[in-house]
Amino acid sequence: MSFIQTAARRVARPGSAIGKVLEITMTPHAIDRYLELVDPMITWDEARARVERVERRTERSVTLVLRTTRQFAGFRAGQFVQLGVVIDGVRQVRCFSPANADADRGVIELTIGRRPGGLVSNYLYEHTQVGDVYTLTPAGGTFQLPEPRPAQTLLIAGGSGITPVLSMARSLVGNGYPGSLALLYYVPSEADNPYRDELKELADIPSVSIHCIYPESKSVDGPINLRPGFFGADHLDTVAPWADYGQTFMCGPQPLMDSVTALFTERGLADRLHSEEFVIAMPSVADGDAEGTVTFSDSNKNAENDGRSILEQAESAGLTPEFGCRMGICFSCTAVKKSGCTRNVLTGDLNDDPDQHIQLCINAPVGDVDIEI
Repeated sequence: MSFIQTAARRVARPGSAIGKVLEITMTPHAIDRYLELVDPMITWDEARARVERVERRTERSVTLVLRTTRQFAGFRAGQFVQLGVVIDGVRQVRCFSPANADADRGVIELTIGRRPGGLVSNYLYEHTQVGDVYTLTPAGGTFQLPEPRPAQTLLIAGGSGITPVLSMARSLVGNGYPGSLALLYYVPSEADNPYRDELKELADIPSVSIHCIYPESKSVDGPINLRPGFFGADHLDTVAPWADYGQTFMCGPQPLMDSVTALFTERGLADRLHSEEFVIAMPSVADGDAEGTVTFSDSNKNAENDGRSILEQAESAGLTPEFGCRMGICFSCTAVKKSGCTRNVLTGDLNDDPDQHIQLCINAPVGDVDIEI
């Protein structure tokens, strides 16, 4: 480590003499902008993570192992983090759930599934290299294992939803979980399963039952002979006959979660089912109160304002702007508002400044608005 790097690390320690002077004269954010010129992993306030390993295990996903700075306080199995990636000079932020056990302090493992047309997911798959540094937010989300642990735990995942439930499985096993643990994982084919080897290792533990169902190839990998298709009552009853008094955690595509929810509700077990869903109720102006025209200038399209979010109105107009969480977390649906006034549907704040980047999913037009979509 160079003399400059050593000095910078001392400055970056809150409480240091030099650091106190800098804290008075500059905001912590400004300090980070200077420190990153020396080493992007030396920060005062922001949490960051350096890529230590990159694995492209499937054609549809990339797995990253990252070492975090001291500002990242860790996570609980099931939670998500927001990863900040600079692409063409613009910082893009997306939500991803760590897949490793929550006891792994200072390290997070992310497996990112490629989305058709997805800016960040495809960039990470195609360009991420060892040594790249990204920003991190504190872990969030209420999708977590309860305390005390249930005696029986069923995990259900589909596609990229494997990451938070795998974190739960690894955390339970790592802490010597004494109960029964079962995992149902639905993924199109064996070639699309980024955790095939790890899941086979977990399945060697006597108290753990893991079934990978591949509907596309009509096959099943697991100790019990299951129907090779989508989720149904037979899968639940065969793998987890104790589900009536256990706890179930699921994450995956909406059709899978809808099927599981419907069955558990039908059986009166809704209180035993827990899910990760990036869904939020978006208030909107009643149709009679909405006024003006929404202009999508890049597409030469117009729509009468109906009070819904700009994202929803754009989709109704036949446009397909990129989006992620649809609740204002991931910043994937930003676009430039050229003119007009918008209302943040979460806070009620109005914004009438021209040429502003806004989030389409949580902003609604107030009168005439021109958006670069």
